Parts: sequence; C-alpha cells; structure tokens
Amino acid sequence: MIFVSVFFAITWTPSNVYYLLLNLNSNLTLLEDTYYAVLFIAFLYICANPFIYAVKFDPVKRVLLGLIPCKKNTVEPVAGVDLTGSRVAGGTRAGQTHN
Repeated sequence: MIFVSVFFAITWTPSNVYYLLLNLNSNLTLLEDTYYAVLFIAFLYICANPFIYAVKFDPVKRVLLGLIPCKKNTVEPVAGVDLTGSRVAGGTRAGQTHN
C-alpha cells in the first residue's frame, strides 16, 4: 500500500504544482505541451494501478515468476520416476526375450 501511495503522490504532484503555479502567477500562461506532459504522467498512475495490484496477488505472482527462464525451481519433486522397468542392458525391454 505504501508503494501505491508513493506512486500516486509522484505522478499527481506535477499536475497539482502546475495548476498551483498557474493560479498564483497571473502572468503564467497554460502551455499545451506542458499540460499534456503533466496529464500523461498523471494518467500513467491510473493505467499502472491495476497492474500493481495484480502483481501483488499470489497466483499472478507465481505465474510471472514461472515465466522467468533463468529462475531455478527450488521445489523438490514429490514422486520420483521409476526407470528400472523400461530398459535393460543390451537394448531389450523388460519381459521380452531376444530371439
């Protein structure tokens, strides 16, 4: 929650400071480029907020961590694989006779 609050403050502060400066200084004019840049930063928070909450959700976090290719799996396998019955020396299968 602290991250969300700090992100909100950082993204909406330029907009509020810009409007405060416009109200305090009557000689300052509203520049379209500055207005759109500040508005883009403020809307960035609105677009990023759902993703911040989704990443904190445990099932989403597990899927995202599974997508990282260089991360090693730390979970031990529950059941082992039995390889004794599938092949024997000499290339014959268990239970088969070689003619």
